[in-house]
Amino acid sequence: MASTFLALHYHIVFGTKDRAPTIDIAWRPRLHDYLSGTIVGLGGISIAIGGVADHVHLLVSLKATHAVADVLRELKKASSNWVHSEINLARFAWQEGYAAFTVGASDIESVRRYIANQEEHHRTRDVRSEWMAMLERAGIPYDARYLE
Repeated sequence: MASTFLALHYHIVFGTKDRAPTIDIAWRPRLHDYLSGTIVGLGGISIAIGGVADHVHLLVSLKATHAVADVLRELKKASSNWVHSEINLARFAWQEGYAAFTVGASDIESVRRYIANQEEHHRTRDVRSEWMAMLERAGIPYDARYLE
């Protein structure tokens, strides 16, 4: 084949440090826009971004040359700096870890809807049980102590 064709879609989830509810609804859309712009600036495609006060969900497409860990490091660093300078929230930080799941092309719309409905979804389910369900559905072993 003379060309390379890729469809590398990821559903990425990460939380605020200690899962503190620091992402205020008043500036949350601006943060999501900033995250989207950062993904684009890193050479990816931002499909959907959403979340609540203590975590964010991103649906993105990345290039074959992207390492997910590198993208997340840069995304978290840039967005923390943005919150510090634009929102003036000096103590804002993200937790170290994250979850990243591959998404097939046929599942993009359902993941997009899931991300769009985070506010409603979290009226009845906390983030810890959400993460446990996502990890279990993906067959990823985990130690529940590290979901705190």
